[in-house]
Amino acid sequence: MLKLRSAAAALVLGIALAAPMAASAAVFIEVAPPAPIVEVRPAVPYPGWIWTDGYWDWVGGRHVWVPGRWVAPRPGFHWVGHHWVHERGGWRLERGHWAR
Repeated sequence: MLKLRSAAAALVLGIALAAPMAASAAVFIEVAPPAPIVEVRPAVPYPGWIWTDGYWDWVGGRHVWVPGRWVAPRPGFHWVGHHWVHERGGWRLERGHWAR
């Protein structure tokens, strides 16, 4: 039983160490993002769901398009979409988040 627990703990630790860095990591670059891609919204899956627009992320030294998607609403909050802010001679990505 001890060997099984040790193996399970090693597996969990290995997965945690191999997981990519959290999406909330700060991004500041000198390259302006491309123009947004115009997306066709699929039908809303459930009444009241909110569309979050796609955005350009910075991954592996280049811009990568992250498509928009439908998300469940959070009562008392509104969605603030991802957007790039031009400052200090570069660009900073403000990650999307729920705000009151």
